[in-house]
Amino acid sequence: MFENLTEKLDAIFKKLKGRGMLDEETVATAMKSIRMALLEADVNFRVTKEFIEDVSQRAVGREVLDSITPGQQIVKIVHDRLIELMGAESSHLNLSNRFPAPVMLVGLQGCGKTTTAAKLARYLKNRDRRVSLVSADVYRPAAIEQLRVLGDRTGVNVYDSHGQSDPVRICVDAVEHGKANGFDTLIIDTAGRLHIDDELMDELKRIKDAVNPAEILFVADAMTGQDAVSVAEKFDALLAIDGVVLTKMDGDARGGAALSLKKVTGKPVKFIGMGEKSDALEVFHPERMASRILGMGDILTLVEKAQTAMDEKTARDLERKIRKDSFTLNDLKKQLGQIQKMGSLQDIIGMIPGLGKIKALKNATPDARELVKTTAIIDSMTEQERLNYKIINGQRRKRIARGSGTTVQDVNTVLKNYIEMRKMMKKLSKGGMKSMMRGNLPFK
Repeated sequence: MFENLTEKLDAIFKKLKGRGMLDEETVATAMKSIRMALLEADVNFRVTKEFIEDVSQRAVGREVLDSITPGQQIVKIVHDRLIELMGAESSHLNLSNRFPAPVMLVGLQGCGKTTTAAKLARYLKNRDRRVSLVSADVYRPAAIEQLRVLGDRTGVNVYDSHGQSDPVRICVDAVEHGKANGFDTLIIDTAGRLHIDDELMDELKRIKDAVNPAEILFVADAMTGQDAVSVAEKFDALLAIDGVVLTKMDGDARGGAALSLKKVTGKPVKFIGMGEKSDALEVFHPERMASRILGMGDILTLVEKAQTAMDEKTARDLERKIRKDSFTLNDLKKQLGQIQKMGSLQDIIGMIPGLGKIKALKNATPDARELVKTTAIIDSMTEQERLNYKIINGQRRKRIARGSGTTVQDVNTVLKNYIEMRKMMKKLSKGGMKSMMRGNLPFK
């Protein structure tokens, strides 16, 4: 996500920050490069034009050009303007004063509505909402069954339409079912088409009129770029959508849709889909996304993911062990399990400031299988070895390698990484690990 744009902006800003003083000509050249980078990232042409004009106007002011660090000032201007462009602050679902509150997901076929419905159901369930799912897609083969399977996996009720073929009737009945069974939220997965047609839009309007949804969310495939923006405009004109969910943001998306949608449609991006798993749905935070785009990382989201994967008691135990320098190989194994719950390793690397810029990491694709191999190696150790790594001599290493189906070199690598991790944790414990584990960061 945004990889090419991030690299190009980083190269532009390096040139600016390398100069002691800036003049209007230098700024104009940099703005031209930023303009090309945004267009190549598939940002809407009109949005790009206005963005560059606004940044240029702010960047050539005397307070910037006469500043001791004019390059840094321009980076800040671009950062602030990106935040404004994407909506300034995160936008939440409005589900109050409705029982149940229907949330209607709309969009073209293949954009990821059904998987998004299940992800959103899990997201709301984890926030103490009683959620029910319903499929109003009576055309796509196995659409209802797909939603039922996803609902079962996430532990969320899926309304049984009993073979009903009228999508509007299904939704009305699902609302009544929700009222009768105490569900406070109903997520409606509607049908899609390969392109907008009158029949589809008429059906969606009839569902809207029948259930009066609390929220209508347009689900868009980020991979389609500006097509997603133009389709969102049409859906908004016909249905008055309340917000957007951008799916497949973990793929090769250039990011243009995320940067253009709010400006073009006036409707906020509320969530982004970051993978296949049921928990791979994130609230869209413009400020955090701007930081990711500029290669500044996203520590707040990383901490939130860690807090979700790790309960408070586990976090306190980990903090205590780090502080007392008693982090064992058993603890390492537990932490590997927590990391796997947090999502892809590449995504985690991108959230840590500066790490995404390291060539060795940027060009590497961390393999989750390495975590499995490391776990197997630790499992092949005796309890005594896990508690005291210093007793693991050459003979023990050979035995551990045989038992885990790996090589002595693999065992050596795990132990070396573990020792380095202990050293790093010792340093962290002196620099405020406690506040970091609790998410009390010195910035917002």
